Amino acid sequence: MTTTTPDWTTLVDVASLDKAIGSDDIVLLDCRSVLTDPEAGARMHAEGHLPGAFHASLERDLSDMSQTGQGRHPWPRGDAFARTLARWGVRPRTQVVAYDADNGMYAARAWCLLQMIGHARVAVLDGGLKAWQAAGLSLATDAPALREDVAPYPGEFDHARLFDHDDVAAHVEHGGLLVDARVAERFRGEIEPIDPKAGHVPGAVNRPFAANLDAEGRFKPRDELFAEFAELLGGHTPSDMVAMCGSGVTACHHLLAMAHAGLTGAKLYKGSWSGWISDPMRPVVTGD
Repeated sequence: MTTTTPDWTTLVDVASLDKAIGSDDIVLLDCRSVLTDPEAGARMHAEGHLPGAFHASLERDLSDMSQTGQGRHPWPRGDAFARTLARWGVRPRTQVVAYDADNGMYAARAWCLLQMIGHARVAVLDGGLKAWQAAGLSLATDAPALREDVAPYPGEFDHARLFDHDDVAAHVEHGGLLVDARVAERFRGEIEPIDPKAGHVPGAVNRPFAANLDAEGRFKPRDELFAEFAELLGGHTPSDMVAMCGSGVTACHHLLAMAHAGLTGAKLYKGSWSGWISDPMRPVVTGD
C-alpha cells in the first residue's frame, strides 16, 4: 500500500486513479444521478461502484432540498455539508475524487462544493465510470461504512463566490459576465423540459457545458479550454464571470473546466434559472 497522498485539484485520469486506490488518505465519491429519478443514483451505486466509493446523493448530500425559492437543487448549508464530509472521512489533507457515469456534470457539483468550502485536494475522474470500465477495471458492491460521532470538516463556504438572485441582477447591471451552461435551445426558450418557464436571465450569454468536452466525452486539453474561455471572457477576468445553469449543477462544470485551464476565481449563481423564475417579477428574455 502506498503512503503518498496524491495532489489532484481538477481532473484525474483512470490510470492514475487506479494506481492510487489504496492510498492511506483518499476518498471516492460516486455522484451518479438521474434528474427524473432521485433514487437512481443509490441503485446504481448498489449495483456496482469504484472500490471503496461512497454514494454522494445529489439531493441528500449535495443539495438542501428543504429550502424554497432557491432552485431545484438549493446549495446546502455549510454546517450540514461539513458534517457530510466528516461522515465520508474527509479531512483537510484528504485526496477526494468524485465521479459520475461519464461527462462529469454531477461530479463537478461535488468538486465545486469541496472547493468552495476550502478543500483544495479534490478532482473529478475524467470520463467517469464509463472510462473506468472501458479500461477493464473492476467494480465493487460492498458499501463503505460512514463515520459517525466525528467532528465536522473545519471549513466554511466562500460566500463571495456564491451568488444569490440579487447578486446576479446587480452583477449584470454593472456589466459583469453571466454565462448560462444549459443547451442552446433551453437558453433561447425554444424548449423547456424541466422548469415551468422558458428563456434566460437578461444579459446572460450561452456556453453549454458539453462544449468543455471532446467527442469522446472527456475534458478538452488545457490549452484548448484556455483559448475558448479567454474568448468567452472577452477581456473580463475569470473572477468577473458568474456561471449558471438550470439549478446550479452543470454550471459547476464550467468552473471545473476553467480551473483545469488555469483560470480560477469564477463565481456560481447557486439558484440558477429555476431559482430566478421562482419570483414571477424577475424579467425573462428569449432568443439569442
